[in-house]
This record gives sequence, C-alpha cells and structure tokens, in this order.
Amino acid sequence: MHRQCTTPTTNGSSNGDPNFRQFPKDVGIVNIEFYSPAEYVDQAELEVFHGVSPGKYQVGLGQTRMAITSDHEDIHSLCLTVTKRLMEKSGISPKEVGFLMVGTETLLDKSKSIKTVLMQLFEEAQNFDIQGLDTTNACFGGTASLHSAVDWIESSSWDGRYAIVVCGDIAVYAEGPARPTGGAGAVAMLLGPNAPLVFDRGVRTHYIKNAYDFYKPNFSSEYPVVDGKLSISCYMEASYYSYSLFRQKFAHSIGETVTIDSFDGLVFHAPYCKLTQKALARIAFNDFKSDPNPDYNGKYKGCEKFKDRTVEDTVFDKDFETTFVKVTSEAYEKKLKPCLFAATEVGNMYTASIYSCLVSYLNSKTPKEMAGKRILAFSYGSGMASSMFSLKVSTDPSPGSTLETIHLNAKECLSKLPQRIKLTPEEFTRRLHEREKYYLKYPFTPTESLDVLFPGTYHLTHVDAESRRFYQRKPLKSV
Repeated sequence: MHRQCTTPTTNGSSNGDPNFRQFPKDVGIVNIEFYSPAEYVDQAELEVFHGVSPGKYQVGLGQTRMAITSDHEDIHSLCLTVTKRLMEKSGISPKEVGFLMVGTETLLDKSKSIKTVLMQLFEEAQNFDIQGLDTTNACFGGTASLHSAVDWIESSSWDGRYAIVVCGDIAVYAEGPARPTGGAGAVAMLLGPNAPLVFDRGVRTHYIKNAYDFYKPNFSSEYPVVDGKLSISCYMEASYYSYSLFRQKFAHSIGETVTIDSFDGLVFHAPYCKLTQKALARIAFNDFKSDPNPDYNGKYKGCEKFKDRTVEDTVFDKDFETTFVKVTSEAYEKKLKPCLFAATEVGNMYTASIYSCLVSYLNSKTPKEMAGKRILAFSYGSGMASSMFSLKVSTDPSPGSTLETIHLNAKECLSKLPQRIKLTPEEFTRRLHEREKYYLKYPFTPTESLDVLFPGTYHLTHVDAESRRFYQRKPLKSV
C-alpha cells in the first residue's frame, strides 16, 4: 500500500460524481534540498589567470566562486545525490512518491531519461508506479517539471502521494569570455498539500518565443553556442513581459494590484548574478509605466524621459540602467541580493539556478521574518522560454512547523559550501581539457580521488563497453 500525504476529498457539490475531488489545500513545496560539488575555483584568481582587469568576474558578473566536478561526478550522480538526500531528510519512504520529473539540459543519452536512472532509488521498495520523465529546454526544464508536478497534484490523476522535482546541470564553456559563467549544482523539491511554500493559483504566466541566444547543436561537445548580446536582450524582454502578464493575472485571480513592494523575496534565474539586477530594473520599469501617477519628485525622480520607451529600447542603454538600478537599490539589497548567495558561491547551475536562489532566500531569514510573506519567481531558459509565478509563505513559524523544517534544511544545505576544497585556475583548466577527452567516451573509469567527495555523494564507478553507467554512494559519516 502507498502511504498518502493527504486524502483526496469528495466535493459535495459535484452532482453526485464520485470521482470529483476538490483541489488539495495549500499545494506547494514541502521541502527542498540543494547539492553542489565539493571543489571550486576562486573567481579573483581566475581573473589573474585569464589576464583580465581586477573585478571583471567578481563585480562585472557578480560571481565569487565557481563549482567544479571531478570525473567521478556527472549529471546522473548529482541528481541521485540530491534526490536521496531530500527523501532521507524529509523522512519519507520511496513508496510515498507517485511523481518524479527531472529538468536538465546536461544530457548523457539522447533516449534514456535521467528519471529512469533515479528509479534505482525506488527499486528496493518495489515502487515502479511513478509518473514523469525528463524535460529539456535550456535552463527552463526544471520549472516546466515543477509546473507539471503541481498540475498532477491538482488533477484527477493524483493518488495522494508526493511529487518530486529534480533540477540539475553542469555548466561548462569553451575557452573565452563565457568560461567564468560556468558552475554545477542540483536542487530537489518535495511537493504536496499543506506545504510551507504554497503556489498562488491562477497567476502562472509564460512568455515563449523562438530565439537562438544560447543553444547546443553539436552533439559531440558539451559547449554551447552563445550569442551574448542577444542572450541579455532575450532575458530582459522575457522578465519584463512575463511580469506584465503576471500583474494582470494576479489582479484577476487574487484581486490585488502588485508591485515590487508586494514581495519579500525575488527569486530569479541567475546565469550570472549581475544579470538579475538588470532584470529587476526592467520589472521596476514595468511598475513605473503602469503607475497612473508616478511621483517624479520622489521614487521616480529622473525617470520622466523613459515614460514612452519600450523595454527593447533599454537593453543596452547605460543611462536607463543607471537610473533604474538606483530606483531599485533598496529592493535589490533587501529582496534580491539575499537570494543570490548560492549562485554567487557556485556559479551557473542552469535549471537549478533559480531554485538555489529559493534555498538562499529560506536561509537568509528566520521563519518568523518570512511567515505570511510572498516570493516572486522568474524562470528563464534560452531558446526561449520563461515563466513568472509566486509563492505564499506559511503563516505558522512555530518550532516544529513545516516552515521551520524547510528553513533549517536550507541552512544545513548551504553550510557545506565553506567546507569545499579550492582548486587552482590551472587545475580547473586541466579538468575542462580532460572533460573534452572523455565526454561520452566508453569504456571509461574515473581516475580522480574520491576523498574530496562529501559523505553520501553518489559517484560514477565506471562506464562499460556498452556505454552503461554504474554508480555507488560514498558512505555517510560526519564531515
């Protein structure tokens, strides 16, 4: 028998239809787990190694450190690690999971999904009845999976069990200006009713278009083709129009007019942290253009000249950037910057980036400080697909509450970051050169040391002559 996380209820107004069920109460994120590899390169040292001006990566990109994987870790091992830890810390049995979906763009096979690899975690419990597979579109696959999980719980297909969504990627770039925007990490989320982070219903928006800003047409290489200027332009456009649609839906469904001031946390996709500040400026621009009586002597002083501009006109306008970064300076410091801690320390995690920001938000406040507040989330994936949605935080911050549980787990996840081992830029470069050689090669056996891996980390043992990949888990013990 599957243990249910709650019992679906029959709605008495269903005209006698026994299959009619109400929406479960407070569907959202019950718990969240974050994982990043145990080694990193320092961005300040990388600046010196690359011969660029001091601060180019730290200030210009907003990055401090960048996670590195050894040859023992791949996208399968990252997802295995974060999923197993989520279930262990949440105290749930493999039998209690009825939906599992993975969002990633780090592919090791053009046919076999990562979700099927994760099913080994459920084999001992003989639970093979788990819906969902993988979703791929650049950095947006995790959010698409998340939306699908929520839709499953709110549908007639839901059987009362939990859903798990896993987002993970290894971001690596060819030598050149994009290389310092790499990173690696994974996030797993447990979803169900009576959650501490509840999705606002009826406000989810999408903004999806055809664009070649970032894509991976070469199946023999991990490296993407990147049009840097177009990528920035697409991200700005998507943030502006997603928010515009969101404001309309929120007013219709919730009955409130929202602005930046309506939210306690701003959780944005962070390919590099500086880009999120630019997106915040465009969201404030949307607030400004929607304000029937903007105060040109107060908050919007100096903004008059931009009233008739379009967001497309502003993308590389330094005057606009300076003006609206100033307008949003307080919101950035209080609502956005605290959400960037993991992204600053780890770098780009593609699908996991936005949800590492959610972990950082939960870490940055006490349960009492965040209780009853709202979080605005903006997800972006090149190509391009984007979405904006919001979450309401539980009003119960008491000891032992679900809000305290998810808060404490977020703190524990991030506490491992200072325990990582620093590698030199030379070693980082060597690792990437080696990855180029063994990428999708078989048979293959990793040669790096296992000593650096955190306890409980899954790792690749070998790839056999048929390209089948095998994994073990490093024993659990105190660090």
